[in-house]
Amino acid sequence: GDAVLCQVVDHYENPRNVGSLDRNAKNVGTGLVGAPACGDVMKLQVEVDENGKIVDARFKTFGCGSAIASSSLATEWVKGKTVDEALKIKNTDIAKELCLPPVKLHCSMLAEDAIKAALADYKLKQDPKKEEPEKKA
Repeated sequence: GDAVLCQVVDHYENPRNVGSLDRNAKNVGTGLVGAPACGDVMKLQVEVDENGKIVDARFKTFGCGSAIASSSLATEWVKGKTVDEALKIKNTDIAKELCLPPVKLHCSMLAEDAIKAALADYKLKQDPKKEEPEKKA
């Protein structure tokens, strides 16, 4: 049988990785997403090493317990992954892991959006002048 072992209580009561990274650091990506309808705002930051691996993640979430638990789980999951691997994290996986009720699925979507936003910000910082030729002759 597929026993449903919910992580949710633990991530509600003991959120991981709460806090901030230096948003000006070149190797830190910051994603800020919100769902105005329910008042949830989620800030998720990733720190990426020179090999493209996420070595740290932090979040600050203003919202319901499900939003906090979703972002807490998201920071745990992205750590140790490469940027490309982290982009594959799906809100459905987060929702399943946390046993979110259907009414709270937007919280897991927010967490997925926050990861993607943070990684996009990081990528932008790595290559701010993409349109310019690589080498000056």
